Amino acid sequence: MKKITATVLLTLLALVLTACGDDSNAEGTTKVTLGISGSDTTIWDYIAEKAEKEGIDLEIQTFSDYVAPNLALAEGELDLNAFQTISYFDEFVAEHNIDIVPIGSTVIAPMGLYSDKYESIEELPQDSQIAVPNEATNMGRALLLLDEAGLITLSEDAGLTGTAEDITENPKNIEIVPMVSGHTPRAMPDVAASIINNGVAVDAGLNPTEDPIARESDTAKPYINLIAANAEDTENEAYLKIVELYQQEDTTEFIIEHTKGAQIPTTVSVEELVDYQ
Repeated sequence: MKKITATVLLTLLALVLTACGDDSNAEGTTKVTLGISGSDTTIWDYIAEKAEKEGIDLEIQTFSDYVAPNLALAEGELDLNAFQTISYFDEFVAEHNIDIVPIGSTVIAPMGLYSDKYESIEELPQDSQIAVPNEATNMGRALLLLDEAGLITLSEDAGLTGTAEDITENPKNIEIVPMVSGHTPRAMPDVAASIINNGVAVDAGLNPTEDPIARESDTAKPYINLIAANAEDTENEAYLKIVELYQQEDTTEFIIEHTKGAQIPTTVSVEELVDYQ
């Protein structure tokens, strides 16, 4: 009996020591949960591998919409999220009255003007029809792209959500044809050109780097994507380390290679993210 008792005690002692060892390892690792929209985690998996070497266990949670990741962050279910543009972020925070803030920039996915009839904006004829996304933010963004390309001039009051009524100069008498974002690639055979969101273009088999006859530049600050945290966590070392890892040169090269140039990595200060206009 004594021999059996001693064996049991030794076994329990070994289990306790093993458990203590596991707790020690856990204490040396900081867990960070980050939410994204969409199912492609390739870029963030790359960041997670780098974070592991820094003692950070980065867990990626995917969402199928643009609402849940912000609400989950505000409610403490996430530590960070990374999926949205500055302009969307500002509108969402104001509408839902939540206390989350940007702590770093990631990429810009430029919107482009595509045509299967013309190879340059100069070739677009008089009275051309151009398809644009009909959602308020996307339409405003599309019109700003046409303004930047020199095809139209918008009023100074147009802001980020301008409409065709804000066009003050239209030398080619271009007709704006609004439609659901997902339909803009399909409209290309029927119009002179179509403005297509980056992700929609990729899904349609277009190359956002090579195919557009005009596209946004990396200075389109309202449409830079960001990493967000709760306001009380702006100085959290692990969270700031995630931002740093994302903005390192090797990550930039990986993003460009993975997206074939469709996404442009950006390094914008938090001050510029907060005051981008």
